[in-house]
Formats: sequence, C-alpha cells, structure tokens
Amino acid sequence: MTLLILGLIIFLGSHAFVRFRGPRDQMATKLGAQPYRGVFSLISLAGFVLLIYGYGQYRAAGMIPVWNPPMFLSHISLLLMLPVMIFLVAAYSPGKIKAAVVHPMLAAVKIWALAHLLVNGDLGSILLFGSFFAWALFARIRLGKAERVSVPMGTGDWIAIGGGAAVWIAFIAGLHKMLIGVSVFG
Repeated sequence: MTLLILGLIIFLGSHAFVRFRGPRDQMATKLGAQPYRGVFSLISLAGFVLLIYGYGQYRAAGMIPVWNPPMFLSHISLLLMLPVMIFLVAAYSPGKIKAAVVHPMLAAVKIWALAHLLVNGDLGSILLFGSFFAWALFARIRLGKAERVSVPMGTGDWIAIGGGAAVWIAFIAGLHKMLIGVSVFG
C-alpha cells in the first residue's frame, strides 16, 4: 500500500499545486511555460503509474475489508457513471453542458470517486477513491465562483451526450474489465 499512497501524494499533490496560482505562476515563469508543463506532466505521470501499480499490488496481496456495500449500491454506481462519461467528453466539447457545469472534468472526478466509494468497501479503494474525491472537492473550491454563461444547446452537447453514452456502454460491455481487470457486474 506504500506505493499507492506515494503515487496518490505525487499525482494529487502535483494537481493540487496548480490550484495555487502564485507559486504555480512563479515556477512557470522561472522554468518557462513549456518546460513547466513538461515537468508537471512527468511528475503527474510518475505519480499516476505509482498509484496504479501500488493499487494493483494492494489488490494482489489481499484487500483489507472495511465494510460490505449492499448490492443495490452497484446499480446506483452504474447510473452515476453515465453523467461522469458525459461530463468527461463535455470538458473538451464546448456547449451548454460545459457552461452549466462550469468545470465538467472536476464534476466527473467527484461523481466517479463517489460512485466507486459506494461499491468498494476495502481500505485501499476507500483511500484511492476518497483521495480523488477530496482533491476534486478542494480543486473546485479553489476555483471559486464562476460566472455561469447561458449558452444554447449545440453540437458540442450532442457530441458529449453521444460520446459519453458510447463510452459508458463500452465500459459496461467489457472495457472496464479489459482496462481495470474488474467486471462492472462483479
């Protein structure tokens, strides 16, 4: 579990750092914009690889149960994942959804983490998904109030809805098992 914790600290720590504009801007000025992005990307990637590898090691060593989630929560979790996928696509396709949600990527991470906390009652999962939930909550608070802009429904929204639904269906159909090693249906 040490690598999981170290990976979380590095990955989420680097992402939390960017929410502090003063130090972030100083570092970007000192290094230059492109080198700063490169360093940030390498640190983030290292943290991500560590947390994935650490979580895999934790699962292989035997998960530590904390609570046993009731079966009905898996249905709720599955439904929560649909807006997650739509928000992920909406983060990159401008439209009414992106304008209404303000920061769809952070919303997606919060809902994703919550959905996974509902169905994973072991210590490593609570640590992993709880950390992502806390980080996304912190990041959204650091953004402050954003001015909501009224935007008409457009092509970007249909791309987000269609693309998000397609990814959601793909995960249900086996992509989650292929990528993560765990079937959506247990």
